[in-house]
Formats: sequence, structure tokens, C-alpha cells
Amino acid sequence: MRILIVEDDVLLGEGLCTALKRAEHVVDWVRDGQSAWHAVRAEAFDAVVLDLGLPQRDGIEVLTQMRAQKIATPVLVLTARDGAKERVRALDLGADDYLGKPFDRDELLARLRALHRRAHGHAQPAIEYGELRLLPESRELRLRGQPVDLTRREFMLLSYLLDNVGRVATRSAAAQHLYGWNEDVDSNALEVHVHSLRKKLWPELIRTVRGVGYMVPALPVEP
Repeated sequence: MRILIVEDDVLLGEGLCTALKRAEHVVDWVRDGQSAWHAVRAEAFDAVVLDLGLPQRDGIEVLTQMRAQKIATPVLVLTARDGAKERVRALDLGADDYLGKPFDRDELLARLRALHRRAHGHAQPAIEYGELRLLPESRELRLRGQPVDLTRREFMLLSYLLDNVGRVATRSAAAQHLYGWNEDVDSNALEVHVHSLRKKLWPELIRTVRGVGYMVPALPVEP
């Protein structure tokens, strides 16, 4: 997943970045509400971890603006444990989940995975496509029951395409899900990942939509 952290506490922000990167997520971090608002309008994220007590614009204002502008990115709010009214207000305004501070790192990761599953209509932790079985939590992929070794970027790209089966992913959108702001990206990096996935799996899995991007076609419905 590509995750935006919105947190003005430097130690907590650094800790969140470290934990999420160790779990092999792409992470971007901003420290105020104004920067958060610019980020969610300009780029695509799989989830936002949003503190409420922020400079310039507070988290509630950012959340309200996101939902008013139909930005449906899942939002996990961070709050103080004793702020029940604040939590209720955030949920009513469109937050998808919340965690009280301090929180357990593994619980945060599990809640983000659950938000991602719900956002893409996956009832189970595994994503299945024909004879493919992808397990995001353990970063495993199996084809006909046999493990397939993928690089981090290959796994992320395949996950993104399988989350959007039957829909074309533009090159820009796919790249945004693979690389954060401070990462250097070769001009042909996406094509290299696609080529490698086709070679490791099968050529027809990922279709090129000329001039637009890539897609995994929908499976035929069995009678």
C-alpha cells in the first residue's frame, strides 16, 4: 500500500514511517493539515493515517474537506484515549477507523490491512484470481499452489492491478502506488516490472492498453 502519514509529532511520525516501511509499504509524511490537504488532492493513496491535532488545519477540517470533495481514501484517525467525543465526531464525518494513542504497531498494521480489504471488496485476507493466490500480510504469491518469488515492487504492482481487475490503471496511477515522493524512478521502471511479472506468471495476465496503461482482465463468469 501507499500510505500518507499526517502527524506533527516528529518522534511519532518517524516511528510510523519506520514501521510501515519495514512492512514494505510506500510511505509519505506531512506534518500539518494544509500539506495533507494538498497531498490528498494531488495524489492517490491507499490509506491516510491522520492525527487530529495539527497546525494550520486540524485533522477534522482535513477529513471534512476530503469527504466533501468525494475523496474516498480510507482514513485511520489517531486520537487521545480519553477523546470519546472527538472519535465519534471523526467517525460521523467520514473516518473509517481510529486508534487511541499510544497504540500497538501490529494493531495499526492490521487495521490498515482491514481498511484496504474493505475498500476493495475483499472479504478474505487472500486475493484470488484464477489459479493465483496473493497474501498481502505475508507478501506471498502462489500459482497453482506453488510459491512465486516477487520483488517488493512487483508484488505491489500485482496487488494494485488485482485490486482493480477489469479496470485500466494509468501509468501515472500505477507509478504513484509504487513510489513515494523522495524516491528516484527510472523512466522505464514500470515497464520493467510488468515485463518481469508476465515472465514469472503468464504473458496474458497483464494487458497493455496502448497510450493509457495496464489492466488485469476480468475472469469470465462460469455458467
